[in-house]
Amino acid sequence: MQTDKRRQLRDAFGAFMTGVTVVTSRDKAGQPIGFTANSFTSVSLDPALLLVSIDKRSANFANFTECSHFAVNILAEQQKETSNIFASKVEDRFALVAWHGSENGTPLLDGSSAWFDCALHQVVDAGDHALLIGRVEGFDSQATAGLGYYRGAYFTPYQNAETLINRLRVEVSALIECNGHAIMVQNAGAASLPSRHVTDGSVSDTLNALIAELGVNATPGFVYSIYEDRQSNKQHIVFLCALPTDATRAALKQGEWLDLEKISALSIKDSALKSLMNRFVRENSVGNYSIYYGDEINGSIKQFAS
Repeated sequence: MQTDKRRQLRDAFGAFMTGVTVVTSRDKAGQPIGFTANSFTSVSLDPALLLVSIDKRSANFANFTECSHFAVNILAEQQKETSNIFASKVEDRFALVAWHGSENGTPLLDGSSAWFDCALHQVVDAGDHALLIGRVEGFDSQATAGLGYYRGAYFTPYQNAETLINRLRVEVSALIECNGHAIMVQNAGAASLPSRHVTDGSVSDTLNALIAELGVNATPGFVYSIYEDRQSNKQHIVFLCALPTDATRAALKQGEWLDLEKISALSIKDSALKSLMNRFVRENSVGNYSIYYGDEINGSIKQFAS
């Protein structure tokens, strides 16, 4: 393909929003190696398989295609520098980051949003790249927001949410789900999401304080809904918050865990919130979420990239 066409194709591929990962392993001398990749996807749950692609021009191509194990580290939104380190020709990349070995000895990067420790299951030739298919032998998720990549630039879903807020009257809500249950607050017979008004400090400070009040080990994820109530001159920001992989429904300081299947039967006076929760129940069942922009009556729903 001609050089200009290759660039145009690369730009077209870049229209698809992805996460950012660092793929790690050890070379034949036992030294840690790694590279940045956004060509990562899950393949199968049973058996647990994933894949990532590697350029045949990579200096570590032979090491990764012949290794016994490799790991995929999904970077958190604070790890832009880590992504840049592993995307550039740095003498000793691992001296610049904190990491530890898995049970298989595979390097795992500290602070990652999630990691998957894999046995090399299959190598598939794919043009100027090869596909590394890994069989997942261990994994963990810290439920922190991941680092995004779109059209050649990084984006951070949670931190960038600050730019959406006009600072009139802002109410922040936390939507937290665990094993088919969500945290709701019931007051005078009416149910609502745990919420807090932004007064002093930032939206992120307010959300973190709200989560602390609930007494749950959740972390801010991404904006699930942002809408203005024109009658009350208030802006509502609902964050979908995440829990660690092994989380259970622990006792709460405030609110209670309610079965999602019973959400529709709750008395929710705010019609916009009732619509939001019904949408969440549907989307949670398939694990594919969207974001709502608008007001309390009309708006649009945009699907996230899968």
